[in-house]
Amino acid sequence: MSSETGDAAPSGPKFSFLILQTSVGRKYLVAITGLLSCGFLLGHLAGNLLLLMGPDSFNSYAHKLTSTSLIYVAEAILGVIFLVHLGLALKLNWENKMARPQKYVKKKTFGPGENIFSSTMPYTGIAILVFLVLHLTQFKFGSVYMTQVEGVEMRDVYRTVIEFFKNIWSLVWYCVAMSLLAMHLAHGVQSSFQSLGIRSKQIGQWLKCGSRIFAFGVPAGFIFLSIWCHLQ
Repeated sequence: MSSETGDAAPSGPKFSFLILQTSVGRKYLVAITGLLSCGFLLGHLAGNLLLLMGPDSFNSYAHKLTSTSLIYVAEAILGVIFLVHLGLALKLNWENKMARPQKYVKKKTFGPGENIFSSTMPYTGIAILVFLVLHLTQFKFGSVYMTQVEGVEMRDVYRTVIEFFKNIWSLVWYCVAMSLLAMHLAHGVQSSFQSLGIRSKQIGQWLKCGSRIFAFGVPAGFIFLSIWCHLQ
């Protein structure tokens, strides 16, 4: 039965492809993938806090996390989320630059609504991607030690982490990366909510405050843990 009011709205893969063809659709995807990444960061920090409980607690947590094949599915999904987020964000940034009516020889001040956090988003995003690749290499594929917890043999990830942060340059690199993450989140979290249309005056200030607390609080938590490991 045909419609008399025009063509039916596209659905399925075709609809998903059409979303990517519009800047509004790409902004939605950047916002959603960004917030999903924030959820991962919060969960990762919560798990890393078990370092404070000692080697057995942290190693047991890491063992349970990696003892199922679902971890590979989760890692693949996270990888897609990060790459989609970064790729679309860079594309939007490029489109915005190309849409400007004139190029500036030298930019001395920030434009309306701009600050150091928003203007450096592409650079901090790329730096975070480099950090993630190195982070996986250093820990997931780093030094392997074995231990036993309650009669169960498992990898001693706790020792690997402590060993890494004992090196002062590893600690400095990690703290710099977390500082760049804080800069990225300081603009990204609030911007994600705005892109999704959550910008009413009633909750706008609460979102801004909460976004800044998250943006600086989570990286600060990671930095604290890295310094704590260095001092062990």
